[in-house]
Amino acid sequence: MAKELYHLIGGNKVKGTSGRFADVSNPATGEVSARVPLASTEEVDSAVKTAMAAFPGWAATPTPKRAAVLFAMRQLVTENIGTLAEMIGQEHGKTLEDARGEIQRGIDVLEFACGIPHLMKGELSTNVGGDIDTFSIREPLGVVGGITPFNFPVMIPCWMGVMAVAYGNAFINKPSERDPSSAMYLGELWQQAGLPDGVWTVLNGDKEAVDGLLHHPDVPAISFVGSTTVGEYVYQTGTANNKRVQSFCGAKNHMIIMPDANMDQAADALMGAGYGSAGERCMAISVAVPVGEQAAAEIVKRLIPRVQSLRIGPYNDPEADMGPLITTQAKDRVEGYIAKGVEEGAELLVDGRGTSLQGYENGFFTGGTLFDKVTTDMTIYKDEIFGPVLSVARAKDFDEAVAMVNGHEYANGVAIFTQDGDAARTFSNQVDVGMIGVNVPIPVPMAFHHFGGSKRSKFGDTQMHGPQSVNFFTKMKTVSARWPSGIREGAQFTMPTNR
Repeated sequence: MAKELYHLIGGNKVKGTSGRFADVSNPATGEVSARVPLASTEEVDSAVKTAMAAFPGWAATPTPKRAAVLFAMRQLVTENIGTLAEMIGQEHGKTLEDARGEIQRGIDVLEFACGIPHLMKGELSTNVGGDIDTFSIREPLGVVGGITPFNFPVMIPCWMGVMAVAYGNAFINKPSERDPSSAMYLGELWQQAGLPDGVWTVLNGDKEAVDGLLHHPDVPAISFVGSTTVGEYVYQTGTANNKRVQSFCGAKNHMIIMPDANMDQAADALMGAGYGSAGERCMAISVAVPVGEQAAAEIVKRLIPRVQSLRIGPYNDPEADMGPLITTQAKDRVEGYIAKGVEEGAELLVDGRGTSLQGYENGFFTGGTLFDKVTTDMTIYKDEIFGPVLSVARAKDFDEAVAMVNGHEYANGVAIFTQDGDAARTFSNQVDVGMIGVNVPIPVPMAFHHFGGSKRSKFGDTQMHGPQSVNFFTKMKTVSARWPSGIREGAQFTMPTNR
């Protein structure tokens, strides 16, 4: 019998009262494993009020004491990485090794956030004029919301929420209703780490919960990761309600393969970046761009046997390279794109449709798929497929490859494989993309740098994690102070200056 999940509000496991639920399935078997409550607008309001009550005390907690909670949380997540990985595998479908890698990238942000006393430092200028000292103070915003995606159910809540609570905010996580259990468990670990009840809330739901946060007058900021369609809606709705919004969205990441590249290294990089996690990554490489016909022939020759030999299995199969897609709807969508690619004239070299595993016949499996001779007017080139489909789009020269990258509406990540430093430097300067890899296929920056794309891959002015996160999750006060000697100078009616 499917277990019934809950919300985590004020440190308590709270049953849903809306009467609406969503099924959570095991992607490898297709079986419903849980029912998750979908919060109503009234439940959102109740959760916000609880978080608001917890906020002042946490905001007033000295930063070294907040850091101590973060250190404890880092230890707890590290100790429970196996449990979290199992939850991710059961509900998302990614392999245990991949899930552990996701969690480690969340731990990286916890480690960075432990330096919160340094990150919260303001600025001071003495005697800016007339014995006046000016200094700045950073303060938390209040109750902030984080709308997180299904494909990284632990990492993204860490990327958002860890920085939010480190800066003294209360955080409400609205995880994906497709795989919420690991996000719920993360909330329970915060309690064990000593975070006061109500500072970290997990509120399950769908569009009604999202809208409740976007319209709530006591939620001044929203951070989002997901599709561009939803992300643009979140950004426009949130900003229309006078909120700060950072919205990280879709992608169509290219990898340029120059003629001088090590072709075996490039092929291996494409395999991991294109098919890891069944392609359900916003930083997945989905377009390989070999420069010149010789490079195209060499890379395709290497890719075909590698894609054909991909090992597909359930999350707990230690030999599996990738698992199933998240839902049967995702499987149908991806296989629909494969059919569209054939219809529009792309050359299908490896077809992943019809994949079935013995004992897992009802699972949502799609095998690795490889297209060649894809052109920029094709649907499979323009759209984010979010599945194990790699397209080879050939470029005649370096300039055409750069033009392909810059001509796409998405600009999340890009990579170039080459042994030529001048080509790599020129490429890095010319492409209009947020994250660039040079012989690095998935250029996701470490926690002490910033994550974020450009163009329609991101809405908003700030990046994820890194030092810039302080700008999103805090507000600035500037104080000008003077301690006069007591001599009366008389009123001044002109604009004050330092002259």
